[in-house]
Amino acid sequence: MRKFGTAILITILTISIASAHACTADTVIKAKVHTLDKIAGVVGNSIILQSDIELQYANYLASGNLPDGSIKCIILRNQLTQKLLAQQAVIDSVTVKDDEVDNELDRRMRGMVARAGGQERLEQFLGRSSIQYKDELRPDIKENMIATRMRSKITEKINVTPQDVEKYYKSIAKDSLPTYNKEVEVGVIQFAPKLNREEKETYRAKAQELYERVKKGEDFGTLARLYSQDTGSAPDGGDLGFADRNTFVKEFAAWAFKLKAGEISPVFETDFGFHFLQVIERRGEQVHVRHILITPVTTQASLDRAKAKADSIYDLMMKNKSIDFSSAASFYSDDKDTKYNGGMMLNAENVETRSTYIPTDKLDPQIALTADTMKVGHISKPQLFTDQANKKSYKILYLKSTTDAHKANLKQDFPKLKESALSDKINRTVSAWFEKRRKETFIKIDPEYQSCPILKGWGNTPLSAQTKP
Repeated sequence: MRKFGTAILITILTISIASAHACTADTVIKAKVHTLDKIAGVVGNSIILQSDIELQYANYLASGNLPDGSIKCIILRNQLTQKLLAQQAVIDSVTVKDDEVDNELDRRMRGMVARAGGQERLEQFLGRSSIQYKDELRPDIKENMIATRMRSKITEKINVTPQDVEKYYKSIAKDSLPTYNKEVEVGVIQFAPKLNREEKETYRAKAQELYERVKKGEDFGTLARLYSQDTGSAPDGGDLGFADRNTFVKEFAAWAFKLKAGEISPVFETDFGFHFLQVIERRGEQVHVRHILITPVTTQASLDRAKAKADSIYDLMMKNKSIDFSSAASFYSDDKDTKYNGGMMLNAENVETRSTYIPTDKLDPQIALTADTMKVGHISKPQLFTDQANKKSYKILYLKSTTDAHKANLKQDFPKLKESALSDKINRTVSAWFEKRRKETFIKIDPEYQSCPILKGWGNTPLSAQTKP
């Protein structure tokens, strides 16, 4: 794999930056580049290197996306806007702290490692260590965070009134009004089957047997390939590559970061089953481990116990009336995503607003099918559900409300229209800000990118820099 941006072999022999009031566009920046790299764009007193674009494009590919040359146009456009915002941030004293940058870098790297299937695979793809890659990303990540904060400052006082929402709604042509699919508000109480100590013992014993075989000298990787039930790592001998503490569940992380290189943990239990692991190497706050996992299989007896519990909670709500749905979910549900929300499911595509209105085509098909047979306000009897990972559990559903598919209107859809009106106002404000700054700032784009439709109108000579004929 080609190493994009590994070494920026650039020597800027002369850079002359003068006041826009005293210089023409031709003399704002004079530079000679002696390298394989080149300048893709100039914004005021900042340059954007081709290697910067290639590095971000490599990041785009490493995230699992397909090759697409037009993405480089988008990257350059984003860099141009980022530079404009960052330069204004200096004027307005907008900054970010180093630990904020570190946290964002770690978050991004965790996502890339997960998508690549491990740290070693990611490093092979990038052609460099993750530490080197993070060092390369840091300046751009910091500038991006400053730019984002500057953009937030530009829009922080923007709000919309009911009158604004009504005006926005009336500005939409009737034949262009959005159509909203049928939506429901659904609550869930989940009862997951749990094995008792005796039922678990078979699986713990199997993991313990493999542990003993490793301790007696058998090859860890071979046993992992033959017996580990972690399908993602078993083909690689149980190797999970390098990862930080936040990548693992707490029980796994505790052992991974406690042991020294070469040491093997005892058998321990997580929500995934019974493991034991070996630390291969430590690099700062990252650890390279391999493991063997034995996953317990749900028994009919455990399913029967889950059903009995679900039936008893259903009776408490429906027959004895001694507890309401929200309280029952908080006390008894095994669904960690909903139990602290009174059992109500959230729209996964609108998490920030914590909306409970979910289009039926975005629901789990089994839940959508059951909800379609229910009346508003009713609670279903416990039913057996199977998730995408083929795990079974009993669930009780509550249909709080339903809204049929319809054209947008103020009465039913005010919250959605308010969100759209606010987004429209923010976009118009930001566009106006950029339009003004673009006219005031010297911006130059390399000929390679001047044909990009998304960059039309970006290269310019600011009025203040023009000379009279």
